[in-house]
Order: sequence, then C-alpha cells, then structure tokens
Amino acid sequence: MQANIVKLLWAGRLTYGPSIQLQKILSNLHHKQSNDKTCNTLLLVEHDPVYTIGIRNKYTEEDEIKLRNLGAEFYKTDRGGLITFHGPGQLVAYPILNLKQFKPSIKWYVCQIEQMIIRLCAEFGIIGATTSDTGVWVNDKKICAIGIHGSRYITTHGLALNCNTDLTWFDHIVPCGIEGKGVTSISKELAVNVTVEDVLPRFQNIFQETFQCSLIQYPSSEAAELLLNVTNCNKTVQDNHK
Repeated sequence: MQANIVKLLWAGRLTYGPSIQLQKILSNLHHKQSNDKTCNTLLLVEHDPVYTIGIRNKYTEEDEIKLRNLGAEFYKTDRGGLITFHGPGQLVAYPILNLKQFKPSIKWYVCQIEQMIIRLCAEFGIIGATTSDTGVWVNDKKICAIGIHGSRYITTHGLALNCNTDLTWFDHIVPCGIEGKGVTSISKELAVNVTVEDVLPRFQNIFQETFQCSLIQYPSSEAAELLLNVTNCNKTVQDNHK
C-alpha cells in the first residue's frame, strides 16, 4: 500500500493569529476535497509569545489583561486542554490530517503524537513518558504539550515541544491546568542549547515513521501566497481594532 503524502509547510517565526487562519484554510481544503490525499499538511511554526486557552476556559478578563501586560498575546481557541504558552524556542506542529486516511480515531492520533515525541526525546538521550495527563513528561515536568481539535476526523491544532524556550513565561500560569507539576525543555534537560532548527530534521523523520507517510515540501509559490494572505489578513484585523 502506498504511503500517504503529507505536505510540509515550515512557516518560521509567526504570530498566533496567522497560524489559526492557515489551519482554517488547510482544514477547509479537506472538507471540500474529502477524498483528496494531497490535502494532508504538517504546518510547523515558532510563535511570538502568546498564551492560549482551550475550550475548558477558566480564565477571566482580568487574568487575560495581566498576561497581555507581560508582553504576550492571548487567544481563546477551540482545541482541547486548558491554558498554555507558545513562544520562541518552541517547536509548534499543527498536523492538518484526514484521519480516515490513517486511522479514524482521535485517541489513536493523540497516542501516536505522544509516542512520536517520546522517540524524539530518546534520540537526544532524554527519557520521556506519558501519564494520565495528556502530553509527554520528563519525571513530573512537561516537555511537550498536546491540544487538538477534530472535525469530521480532520485535525487542527497539535503539539508544542520546548526546545530552548524561556520557561519563565510558564511561571505566570498553571500550565495545562495541572497543579503541582512543572515544565522543562530539551535544552534544560541536557544543559546544552538545543534550538528549534536542531530539532526539526529529527522531528520530520520521526513524524514520517510514526504516521507511515512521505513528507514533501509544500510548493514554494503556494506557501508564499498562503503566508502573505494570512499575514495581511491578520494586519487588517489588528488595524481595525486600534
């Protein structure tokens, strides 16, 4: 059986708003062309500082203002999970997949992501593990957060792996709503600076192996047009709110 093709779109440093727009565009392609296997996309980004909350929102307007005053954006999303932080030094992956072409199970999908990150950690000599709480942990510290959304088996949102993230951003929240546990990064565990760029090649290889797919580069002209459209759209929205 021929492996599924997943198009890789590395967006580089990106604010959160355009990443949401990109996911909407890419997931809509799936809904319009449900049998087209070329719509599967792995969107990879590194965000500017932003706090995001999932559908189980426990944060007030006052909380939001406090977090914004730290210099970060704040977004309410439709993913699972509670509050988390995204920022420089963190590899954020948004797989936009039709699970009917892989395995039509959200539970299976989350498990695959967890096992993928455990394998990735192992390549760096770090022992990652799963617990009753979603994500990948090193002892009692989370190294990778997972929060997804599924609509008719089309996935959006995804995972955030701390590479050399400034972990002090997490001091202002209870990450993922889990009391008594902390966060860590690849760099902190190894006491060596490991960047997103260092992690990307291994991440891509393990993604292909885990999901038994072939990653191909998103056509450069299409990628450039997509990124230009979403960044312009986001700028218009911001200007309208000034």
